[in-house]
Amino acid sequence: MSKFNYLFLATLASFIPFSVPAQPTAKLTVVIEGLRDKSGQVCLRVYSGEQGFPASAKGVVQSGCTKVTGKSVTKDFYGLKPGTYAVALYADKNSDSKLNTNFLGIPSEGFGISNNPKAKTRAPKFTEASFDFSQNKTIKIAMQYLFK
Repeated sequence: MSKFNYLFLATLASFIPFSVPAQPTAKLTVVIEGLRDKSGQVCLRVYSGEQGFPASAKGVVQSGCTKVTGKSVTKDFYGLKPGTYAVALYADKNSDSKLNTNFLGIPSEGFGISNNPKAKTRAPKFTEASFDFSQNKTIKIAMQYLFK
């Protein structure tokens, strides 16, 4: 191939649009309802599987806290790939970044789980709390309090 052919092909290639397709991402909006106090923060964890759910940081794909400003607050998560997720959260009234429990290990602060399973003698399983996510989605989680 002559120099002219190489130059022609290189010039032609520069006119061909080249772009990497964007990864599909969507926004998960979590609306937390039924907060008792207007103090502290609500901390949330988004899990992509059973590992660590709902109390450990293992298996968390995104997390974050948001300041409590009323009886309900909203937290958005961006960049989640399509899949199955579950959300666990707690009302961190004293802003110590952990779910406080009594001497028996029972939560003394409010908490919530996606799909709103009722508190039992055990923590909810991932399958009880999971939901399919493929496009922008809003879920509502009701706070649960075991103590007054």
